[in-house]
Amino acid sequence: MFMPQIIWLLIIGMAVNVTGASFIWPLNTIYIHDELGKSLSTAGFVLMLNSGASVVGNLIGGSLFDRIGGYLSTLTGIIIALLSLVGIVFLHGWPWYAVWLVVLGFGSGMIFPSIYAMAGAAWPEGGRKTFNAIYLAQNIGVAVGASAGGFVADLKFEYIFLANLALYVVFLLIAALGYRGVHGGSTAGSQLKSVGDVRDKTRFNALLLICVMYCLCWIGYVQWQTTISSYTQDIGISLKQYSFLWALNGILIIVGQPFINPVVKRMAGRIKQQIAVGIVIFIVSYIVSSFAESFSLFIIGMAILTLGEMFVWPAVPTIANQLAPEGRLGVYQGIVNSTATLGRAIGPLFGGIIVDAFNMQTMFYVIIGLLLIGFFFLAVYDKKLTD
Repeated sequence: MFMPQIIWLLIIGMAVNVTGASFIWPLNTIYIHDELGKSLSTAGFVLMLNSGASVVGNLIGGSLFDRIGGYLSTLTGIIIALLSLVGIVFLHGWPWYAVWLVVLGFGSGMIFPSIYAMAGAAWPEGGRKTFNAIYLAQNIGVAVGASAGGFVADLKFEYIFLANLALYVVFLLIAALGYRGVHGGSTAGSQLKSVGDVRDKTRFNALLLICVMYCLCWIGYVQWQTTISSYTQDIGISLKQYSFLWALNGILIIVGQPFINPVVKRMAGRIKQQIAVGIVIFIVSYIVSSFAESFSLFIIGMAILTLGEMFVWPAVPTIANQLAPEGRLGVYQGIVNSTATLGRAIGPLFGGIIVDAFNMQTMFYVIIGLLLIGFFFLAVYDKKLTD
């Protein structure tokens, strides 16, 4: 089954978008703390506002997709993000940098549900393959952007802002020229025409249940970027070694596709079981990491974690695409993306509280407990759909 040209354009656009974003997001805390002289708590608060704005952008972007279609909703998000990046280039002192980051979070948040919804609408028969391709494009963008960002920042920190702006200009051109003919979304007069239907309410409730599971998984996953990263420093693992863990994550996702695809194909039509396998793998990763006191064990833990996310992350947008009634595809994808963002927003605070009150070992146990709770929501999300 060959992917249509528009799917390739969406994949390329997503890769460019995330590459640009990945120039700046790993360095936000460093810039606010080291360059602007603000406390780490201030930096954390700004990043929380950025995530909150992204959640709102996810929901509005998804709703706009259903109202005006994917082409205009994507362009709207890109233009808002571009305006914020222009602001960052010329005004990146305090408090302007924080203001622009919030605006950037809102604009970029609008883009993701529109891209996912367009992909689902343009190639419905692609199923999981469609969303796995978008997921893969995101990870390529993260790997390239985060790696290149360090080299660019070494030259001059402000070049990061210019590089991000330039890539968003490229993304705007791709979207403006390539996405115009994408079908998807409804006219304002026809949208939500069946939202009162009992079947649609059941589908929406199923989406919310699967999103609770998704959020719990993200709360655990984001610990690798926060509490676990701090813990690795405490036990003598260097920043260079820790950075290698994320490089390994990106590499494994890309090179692991030929190995995982046959397994996923065997699970075709059983996406619930696919997610269950991924959660089990997540749990194994945290068990291994809870005993880790050397870099080699953290490598094993990250490798296992990466395998788990390859099962779970592309599957949830696929479920949202399957559940969405006519005229609601954008809203459903917006809710899914906002759920992931919410998990990334509250995860660092949640993990930090657990570690401060108890210790790292307890944090690992709590995350495993959250994943076990996630099993419950996975088990019941489609119960009423199959009754």
